[in-house]
Amino acid sequence: MELHLVLVKILLTILLIGFINLIKRLFDALILKPRRLRSRLQKQGIEGPPSSLLLGNLQDIKKIRFKWSKSLEEGNQEITHNCSSLVFPSFDKWREQYGSTFMFSMGNTQILHLSSPELLKEISISTSFALGRPSTNQIAVEPLLGQGIVAANGALWAQQRKILAPEFYMERVKGFVKLMVESSITIVNSWNSKIDSEGGVADIKIDDYLRSLSGDVISKACFGSNYSKGEDIFLKIRALIDYVPARVLYLSIPGTRYLPIKINTESRRLEKEIRALILKVVKEREEGSSEMDLLQIILEGAKSSNSGQDETNRFIVDNCKNMYLAGYETSAVTAAWTLMLLALYPEWQEKVRAEILDICSGELPNADMLLKMKTATMVINEVLRLYPPVSFLTREALEDIKLGDINVPKGVNLWIMVVTLHTDPSIWGPDADKFNPERFANGVTGACKFPHVYMPFGTGSHTCLGQYFAMAELKVLFSLLLSNFSFSLSPRYKHSPAMNLIMEPQYGVDLLVRKL
Repeated sequence: MELHLVLVKILLTILLIGFINLIKRLFDALILKPRRLRSRLQKQGIEGPPSSLLLGNLQDIKKIRFKWSKSLEEGNQEITHNCSSLVFPSFDKWREQYGSTFMFSMGNTQILHLSSPELLKEISISTSFALGRPSTNQIAVEPLLGQGIVAANGALWAQQRKILAPEFYMERVKGFVKLMVESSITIVNSWNSKIDSEGGVADIKIDDYLRSLSGDVISKACFGSNYSKGEDIFLKIRALIDYVPARVLYLSIPGTRYLPIKINTESRRLEKEIRALILKVVKEREEGSSEMDLLQIILEGAKSSNSGQDETNRFIVDNCKNMYLAGYETSAVTAAWTLMLLALYPEWQEKVRAEILDICSGELPNADMLLKMKTATMVINEVLRLYPPVSFLTREALEDIKLGDINVPKGVNLWIMVVTLHTDPSIWGPDADKFNPERFANGVTGACKFPHVYMPFGTGSHTCLGQYFAMAELKVLFSLLLSNFSFSLSPRYKHSPAMNLIMEPQYGVDLLVRKL
């Protein structure tokens, strides 16, 4: 009996010690560590808004955003291309108060806001393992982008680099131009019918048409004859995107990733369904004949790495997800912004149309014609400058690191504001927030003071693999649309850029479309 009591006391003591250690760790992680990190930054002269316990500045961001949205709704509709103030009004306010480099908190994650071209260059060319993908951001987007297993496996990473190689990818893209033309013709026929039925002018919300086009193209490019199943996969990935803003915002609060709330349960359900659908298509492909599509490239890359089955499956699933983001979301949203701006600036609409008619001479566009479209390239580059799909880049200091004059402590996240750099007058000149494609007449190097700050598709090893695919698809689409229609803004159009996974029009783009 006495032995039993002694064992009970020992067990209770162990539990008590474990509980005390857990409380100490939580106290350090939630309170002491954030204070230490902020203190180290403050000693270097870096300031920021006061941070509340556990929530950090999440409530401030929500309040400032709500107040800004309310003022937009109550005021007159005005189109401005300063998307930094529209999408991140809190950062604009804090930049005025604390300068271009300041700190803020999301939950207990300490973030250093950067918009210095010099620091960006240092970060973009860095090959140090001291800068990596933020753990908080990774948790938030993991169901969508995958767990990055390829980075941990040398053989698979080598195959990933081959797929990403510009010369390899550009050559493959040429083979998909015919697909892009066929899908674009579908939109032309649909809009012709709509215009005829509405008496010569159709008021069209173009977003769903453009998503349908991009979805059709990327489904066929990725999955070949299995493209219908690819469309099902992409619809589910699109549903996952809707949860990303909430996940990024709320999963900064410690412990919320484990709660059985909707954003967690739905994200996990969709992730499982997407994985199962992709692997089902893969199994059917392996049992059937090979096809010259992007899935086949991924499968061949995975097979030649001789990795384990679990790693190979993750490699395939993650790359299929990334193909979706690269070839679907980016293309569709950029097409919508471009048509909106061409409608707003008819003189540039005419210039692009004249170039297309001259180059194509009544024929359907091909890969060689696309390379000659200089004016169209200038316009697309300017659209991507003002409305970059990737509005900010994130990194985490995985160990203490020095950037310029700043000693960044381990655990601090870095946010590089692409959308701010893209409209900085000191980089682009006094017309930085104006639509002026002419600035790209001599390419990116002639467009601004620091060419490395132009990064609509990301930078370095994180550059979007779909940039060549997207550019080709956009040129094909505009070739067919501008040679058949003219565009002007609809009275229904409400200008409100919004940040989800990428920056997109919150209320869509409404255009008045007429036949030429």
